[in-house]
Amino acid sequence: MTVPFESGERALLVDRRGRRYLITLRAGEKFHFHQGWLDHDAIIGSPEGVRLAASSGAPLIAYRPSLADFILKMPRGAQVIYPKDVGYILIEADIYPGAVVLEAGTGSGALTLALARAVGERGRVISCELREDFASRARTNIESFLGKIPDQVDLRLGDVTEADLADGSVDRVVLDLPEPWRVLPRALRAMRPGAIYCSYVPTTTQVATTTEALRDAGLGEIATREVLIRGWHVDGLSVRPEHRMVGHTGFVTTARFLGID
Repeated sequence: MTVPFESGERALLVDRRGRRYLITLRAGEKFHFHQGWLDHDAIIGSPEGVRLAASSGAPLIAYRPSLADFILKMPRGAQVIYPKDVGYILIEADIYPGAVVLEAGTGSGALTLALARAVGERGRVISCELREDFASRARTNIESFLGKIPDQVDLRLGDVTEADLADGSVDRVVLDLPEPWRVLPRALRAMRPGAIYCSYVPTTTQVATTTEALRDAGLGEIATREVLIRGWHVDGLSVRPEHRMVGHTGFVTTARFLGID
């Protein structure tokens, strides 16, 4: 059953050239862009996928935004992790329904949203953010996309190295911090044997320091990878790579915690 758009929810408008516009629907308001304007009321009450025409006659299609759409368009305090890296982190860190995940920092909340979806209602995401402005932005973004902070998400303001966690209570540690190695002493106490550590950093220097710290701490199966995405243009028999691609954004380092002897 198709649920019609309602006032207060978000809609993603896509024009004929694939340009995407994320708006919040409000009765009586208009969306203005370079090809004219469109009444929000033309979308409210319509089914997803409705085809519309702006004041200039330019065609638009309305969808509900995916998480990837929202991440790329949402307001941000800290730089967000790109969807290509979010997906890879979920797989490499093996985030599963029911898992208890320790995250730091929360940033703008992009990864927190993905983690919350992946652990489901039976899991838990404990997300720590040191900066109050980032924590506030993340809370607003999460509430904007999900309607509220879900019960499985525990947002904390403070230093993750001082987080109140029971020993052996965490299944996965996911870090988006400049110095993720600083978290290792606290993480080692919190992680259960077999838990996975995952960090995301932009530079090779950070990767080197992180890897050395993981080895010194006795973690195993240490690996670092990056994700590159190249789109393809497909038009009949004309198939070729696009001229632009999403190249380096960050390095994903994972390791297994083998327990403390």
